[in-house]
Amino acid sequence: FCRVDPYGFERPEDFDYASYEAFFSRYLVVLTRRAIKWSKLLKGNNSIQKSLKVKRYIRKGIPNEHRALIWMIVSGAQTNMEQNPGYYHRLLEGEKNDKLVEAIKTDMNRTFPDNVKFRKTADPCLQDPLYNVLVAYGHHNKAVGYCQGMNFIAGYLILITKNEEESFWLLDALIGRILPDYYSPAMLGLKTDQEVLGELVKMKVPAVAELMERHGVMWTLVVSRWFICLFIDILPVETVLRIWDCLFYEGSKIIFRVALTLIKQHQAFILEATNFPDICDKFKQITKGTLVTECHSFMQKIFTDPGSLSMATINKLRETCREKLLSQG
Repeated sequence: FCRVDPYGFERPEDFDYASYEAFFSRYLVVLTRRAIKWSKLLKGNNSIQKSLKVKRYIRKGIPNEHRALIWMIVSGAQTNMEQNPGYYHRLLEGEKNDKLVEAIKTDMNRTFPDNVKFRKTADPCLQDPLYNVLVAYGHHNKAVGYCQGMNFIAGYLILITKNEEESFWLLDALIGRILPDYYSPAMLGLKTDQEVLGELVKMKVPAVAELMERHGVMWTLVVSRWFICLFIDILPVETVLRIWDCLFYEGSKIIFRVALTLIKQHQAFILEATNFPDICDKFKQITKGTLVTECHSFMQKIFTDPGSLSMATINKLRETCREKLLSQG
């Protein structure tokens, strides 16, 4: 058995190789079929228009060989990069903010300690491109600068694109457009969306919302990392990438779909909790196991399980939750 997965992550001691092999042999068939369909769709001209067909294709997963390209196109990162030639390199050559550089350096060794490609001994070591992308981004978006969590997202982007400049523009798409205000110093967007999730759970899984309230567990305690890291280090790599496929195309509501599906699928299990620490522990456990490993069936569930979830609903909830947070401030 291979202790390191294709992305460079070391598998944990208790990794269940048998069920993973069983899943992957089935998934490989799906991947092969999808790859053929994607190749036909792209017809070698590397451009696609947004359409229902493309949306359907993306929900069924982008083959790894096309992933970077499709993310770049559908997120708008490709257009931005083409309209700003040389911009990324100018950021790296310009004056640097010492405090920002220091903060990023501090986090370098903490980024994916379990990934062999980010080790100092690796050749090439991905810490250098990661450092560059984060420093460039901090100077590009001074309002955000650098926040913890961004290192993991940029790291994943580098693993997939194998390209610094593309990773920079994808990070810009996520932080600047797709995620509303998650990484600003006040993290208002992040706090708002955790509250929005709470409201959605009240609507769709009321028993769980009631349990949380009864034991005084705030949503931020159990889900903040889901939002900050976009499920990195929480769900298996393949599953995270499938979620990101949809996130780049459909926007931030995908995060709510994933969260609601995890909660709904494990409702009975969560409701066994009888106290505060118990609830927190249950939320750690629901992100493991076959439900999330079987990324293909899991992705089907996130579009059926939570039922309808329109951007209009989310925006309305965001408004009321944001106002509530600001008035508490």
